Amino acid sequence: QAKLDVGVALLSTHRLIWRDGKNHDCCISMPLSQIIFFEEQAAGIGKSAKIVIHLHPAPVNKEPGPYQHSKYSFIKLSFKEHGQIEFFRRLTEEMTQKRWESTPASQPIPTGTGSQAGRIRAVGIVGIERKIEERRKETDKNISEAFEDLSKLMVKAKEMVELSRSIANKIKDKQGDITEDETIRFKSYLLSMGIANPVTRETHGSGTHYHLQLAKQLGTMLQAPLEERGGMMALTEVYCLVNRARGMELLSPEDLVNACKMFELLKLPLRLRVFDSGVMVVQLQSHSEEEMIASALDNVSDKGSLTAEEFALLGLSVLLSKERLLLAEKMGHLCRDDSVEGLRFYPNLF
Repeated sequence: QAKLDVGVALLSTHRLIWRDGKNHDCCISMPLSQIIFFEEQAAGIGKSAKIVIHLHPAPVNKEPGPYQHSKYSFIKLSFKEHGQIEFFRRLTEEMTQKRWESTPASQPIPTGTGSQAGRIRAVGIVGIERKIEERRKETDKNISEAFEDLSKLMVKAKEMVELSRSIANKIKDKQGDITEDETIRFKSYLLSMGIANPVTRETHGSGTHYHLQLAKQLGTMLQAPLEERGGMMALTEVYCLVNRARGMELLSPEDLVNACKMFELLKLPLRLRVFDSGVMVVQLQSHSEEEMIASALDNVSDKGSLTAEEFALLGLSVLLSKERLLLAEKMGHLCRDDSVEGLRFYPNLF
């Protein structure tokens, strides 16, 4: 067991190389063909992350090393300054491709004997700055690779959207052959897959034209969810629902509000409403305020009294429940008891 500290691990298509960080003349290499398998060991308190490499028995004609014989059949690479994730990924690629079997090995790397050209010792401020720059480059590289993976994911997402559109068309064609429960389940799957062709600034420009096109798409998308929720949804709920369906093409809150303001101009069956408290909701044009007040009054009369939280148990959000109760109070049908226990509403008997 040879303990070699403060070095640099290098990886080629044929060899794993360790070079001493202080004495560049000290360099050890090992053929990748000697590796059986390798695994990661996570970092712990006071311990650095490691890669454990398990090896075949040493060949008879092996070159001299720190020890000619060893009772251990593995080596450990300890990464004290990070980089183990990238090294493990690269090692996995080389072990999978096994390029040493198809290409001849290159010449041994120079050990620094003879000419000292190219040897640079990083000391002082210059050394610290060089290390920071190397870490920055590694971070930039990892970010670039992450975005490449994200691009591949978006390509797959488009395929899933096309599949969702195909399923939606089949549901329409076979409406009589599919039960209502199955239809609802399919629609929930389609919603999770997203909007087929989301309106974006790239496709429809910016400004009023963009908001008009976005409003048309929202009018189509929100019709069914509003009907299922009694004709009204808080704008925060709409925001979450829409962005979930749009996938990677997220909307800003400002764009959503501006698009909702276009409902009335486009004569869509939806309206943006702002309560006296400032709460903004999207509701169906056919949504009756009288029915909403009557429903709140009936429920409060049946229970004797209700808080917004208790009213929300009937299937509404707490925010909308409170607004309905406040609206019924404003019209004189309810009165309130505001105490340390909270805000409770009673039928107005005065």
